[in-house]
Amino acid sequence: MSFVEMRVYELKPGTANAYVGRYLEEGFAIQKSHLGEPVGYYVSEVGDLNQVIHMWRYQSFEERTEKRQALFSDPAWLEYVAKVGPMLLNQRNVILNDILS
Repeated sequence: MSFVEMRVYELKPGTANAYVGRYLEEGFAIQKSHLGEPVGYYVSEVGDLNQVIHMWRYQSFEERTEKRQALFSDPAWLEYVAKVGPMLLNQRNVILNDILS
């Protein structure tokens, strides 16, 4: 059974456009090279604003651990994270079991 990790980042007010722009320019290619295609990458429009939500599918927790270790061993990713980190207020991660697979 696979699962999806949903990561919700709450951004400082006024930084969402800069965060998304930097992610598309610098972060996405690096992250995709380690994690594969995301299930989705979203920006909140209604309700709790200033949030970026992204979802990644894994076949096992071991696969997730290996892929995320490789990602955080990449100097380009660490450089990107240092740039966007100051824009974040909070982060929440949720593991969602895929009951249909």
